Amino acid sequence: MKKIVAIVLFVVVNSLLTAQAQIEKDILTRLILAEDGDVIDLPAGKISLTGSLSLDDKKRVTIRGKGQDKTILSFKNQVQGAEGIKVSNCSDIILENFSLEDSKGDLIKTQNVQGLIFRDITARWTGKPKKTNGSYALYPVQCQHVIIERCTAIGASDAGIYVGQSDSVWVRNCVAQHNVAGIEIENTSHAWVYDNLAENNTGGILVFDLPDLPKKRGGFVEVRNNRVLRNNYKNFAPKGNIVGKVPAGTGVMVLASNDVDIHHNDIQGNKTASTSIVSYYIAETPIKDKGYNPYPARVAIHDNAYTSEKHIPALRNKLGVLFYFKFGRKVPKILYDGIQNPEWTDSKGQLKEAYKICIRNNANGTYANIKAENKFKGIVKGNGDICF
Repeated sequence: MKKIVAIVLFVVVNSLLTAQAQIEKDILTRLILAEDGDVIDLPAGKISLTGSLSLDDKKRVTIRGKGQDKTILSFKNQVQGAEGIKVSNCSDIILENFSLEDSKGDLIKTQNVQGLIFRDITARWTGKPKKTNGSYALYPVQCQHVIIERCTAIGASDAGIYVGQSDSVWVRNCVAQHNVAGIEIENTSHAWVYDNLAENNTGGILVFDLPDLPKKRGGFVEVRNNRVLRNNYKNFAPKGNIVGKVPAGTGVMVLASNDVDIHHNDIQGNKTASTSIVSYYIAETPIKDKGYNPYPARVAIHDNAYTSEKHIPALRNKLGVLFYFKFGRKVPKILYDGIQNPEWTDSKGQLKEAYKICIRNNANGTYANIKAENKFKGIVKGNGDICF
């Protein structure tokens, strides 16, 4: 009897594996042979894939599942490639209505795509967040005209929703949880980030300009009407990663970016730095890129809602220790590092009008210029409206 059961189980498992292999082969074939304007329908069910799916040099192609809870692409047994899905050198691409899980590297990476929509996608690593998870869940880089809407990103060891070196981007109605960075806009210009939930990440929403990248400068980024809640999860980024320096308890951070407008957000329960505006020098990393601007400018923080609760900042991070030493459990909600480009200052050492960092009309909007350039001496604290 036991022998018969074992044989039946073997036949069933082998049949399932054969069926999964056939589905994978069919999807790969359809992606390779796709013609302009094609719709590639993904079947319902949990589909185990052993290699990356790729789409290259195509126009007006849609990849569509039956729904986020109905079509699930699992890369847990991946043996070929790093990304789950990679799209490159394409135009007018839509990816919608499915989930991806557990790729070796990024779950979806798109590069050099003109016209791109991610819609109703869940991209996640299952289990406890860890540094061996892939860097990015949704990762458009060097793309133009990107819409990311009604998507969920979970468990990325860098950023859940990461937009890099791109232009004209809309991130809206998305959820980012248990990532190092929930949503990151990096060296990207003309981006609108609104109506999202960033919760239980290390850092909620980051707007960065970093050195040593082909696109030197981003900016003109608006962050509005988001809920940035309790982003206190421990930092699990691999060593050497710039987001590895972000302290747990970071709500919104602007690093070296210009023309950033942060307004009408609900920023609650972030224990270390609810909102911070910093130069790249705060990272204490040498800058070799001569074309890089390490200073933030023209940043507006206004009409946001903060709570007045007290927290102990992250004590495993140098900045968290500093804030606790300087402020105890009453860390101001808006922190500016005070490191300024001397070429942008007037005879009194103040930023000229064209470069000012302005804070106004924030509920419970306590602030501090922490004077990092002056070894944190002479810190300026207050509550209300101010321009630095």
